[in-house]
This record gives sequence, structure tokens and C-alpha cells, in this order.
Amino acid sequence: MEMIPVSSSAISHIGYDKNTKQMKITFKGSGTYDYCNVPESVFEAFKNASSIGTHYSKYIKDKYNCF
Repeated sequence: MEMIPVSSSAISHIGYDKNTKQMKITFKGSGTYDYCNVPESVFEAFKNASSIGTHYSKYIKDKYNCF
């Protein structure tokens, strides 16, 4: 999975595998976390958001856990 850098005070890189619908987010200072069953449209909106951190908090956090 290719990880792309993003402009955010809390998040450094994001990546997405459209075959498995898995997304990875690398947080500055706290590691990389996996998110499962993420629709491609959700990742694209996240990648293109004007505020990555706000978008994460509103649309992704606690919604796509891998368990």
C-alpha cells in the first residue's frame, strides 16, 4: 500500500488498498493504525479534505475499526 504524505498537524501519511478496502493512517508521534471496510469514496474525500484532522474526527474516527 502506498502511503502518501498529507498536510496536517496530527496526521503525517495516509494510504488505501481498494482491493481490501483497508486504510492506514500514520499519526505524528503515535504510530500507524488500520481501518477496515472503508469505501473508496470515504478515502478520496479524506485525502482531498481541506482539514485532514477535522475530517478524520468527523467521518472516520471510531467508524471503521478492524475488529
